[in-house]
Amino acid sequence: MKPLPPREARSAPPTVNHPRVLWLGAWLALASLLPLTGHAQAPGPVRVGLLGLDNYQGLAYAELFNHPKAEGDLAGVRVVAAYPVGSADYPESAALMARWQQTLARFGAATEKGALKDFHPVRMVDSVPALLASCDAVLIASLDGRLHVQQAAPVLKAGKRLYLARPLAASLADAVAILKLAETTRTPCFSSSQHRFSPGFIGMRNHPEVGRVLGCDVYGGYELKGARADEFIRPLHSLETLYTIMGPGVASVRCASTPLAESFTLVWKDGRVGTYRGIKEGKVKYSATVFGELGVSTAGIYGHGVPVQGIVPTKDKYMGYEGLARELGKFFKGAPPPVSAGETLEIFAVLQAAEQSKARQGAMVPVAEVLRAATTP
Repeated sequence: MKPLPPREARSAPPTVNHPRVLWLGAWLALASLLPLTGHAQAPGPVRVGLLGLDNYQGLAYAELFNHPKAEGDLAGVRVVAAYPVGSADYPESAALMARWQQTLARFGAATEKGALKDFHPVRMVDSVPALLASCDAVLIASLDGRLHVQQAAPVLKAGKRLYLARPLAASLADAVAILKLAETTRTPCFSSSQHRFSPGFIGMRNHPEVGRVLGCDVYGGYELKGARADEFIRPLHSLETLYTIMGPGVASVRCASTPLAESFTLVWKDGRVGTYRGIKEGKVKYSATVFGELGVSTAGIYGHGVPVQGIVPTKDKYMGYEGLARELGKFFKGAPPPVSAGETLEIFAVLQAAEQSKARQGAMVPVAEVLRAATTP
């Protein structure tokens, strides 16, 4: 694979005249200019390996890429191998892993009588080295974000393009470690919620009835009964939606937490304001209200298209994971990451700032302050 041309960073973290933050800015700027490498790709489809198999996303992308009639950006990419590892800290991990492994075993099986008989097969392997030897790129699909640093390290050191299914990590420190290793090894790497590429969210950036976005109120689930390891990244789907619509550049964050809701107020450097409401009790939906120069509109709901005159389509084609899968198809075939390291790091800094605000009884916390603490050399 030829080195990619220099890529422009979509965003960078807040900058202040402090050497630690300037060091971080220099690192991310350098990462955006260095050519990213990867092992030479043999003729034929890009071979992808799944690392971890208790996250449904791994199966979802395998179904899209290995479909016998995959076309467009989904064509030319094939999941060829999987290393099924899980996490003892997730009660459902073992059962989910066995379930998805059983489904993958049906891909292309001679005894299969259903539609999966025509899907391209996926081989199970028993180690990371065996997985790396089988593929050109890797998709980490494990639920426990705390394991992602150790899972990502051998992949990045091997120069394999890497996508980490939500979450990138379970802490800001781990997110910094993964992204810095990707920069050091010059290996293309990114992570994203599938919500970012849902048509009804991404289509609000230039919605003709809204115009330039001035603010946005996003809402989504905040699952209190889930694994404690997920606590830090519970707002991630909705924050990715907020960034999709508003773009990067958050200067400060405030958090209010009650038994009914987790509420963030984000102030952008240009004065725009966005909010996140994490629903702890009551009906859960994932959507937003968008405020713009031309008007105010509800956003679409996850998986569906943009609203027209305030009416949200629900009978159109359900996209689910397909929007992100198409971005993955381009990425695995050589395109630059569709989400920059700087923007991803900023989102994790916002999560950390919200935790600090909560501990300070709702005080506004500067994002630069959080980044400074997380990136001390």
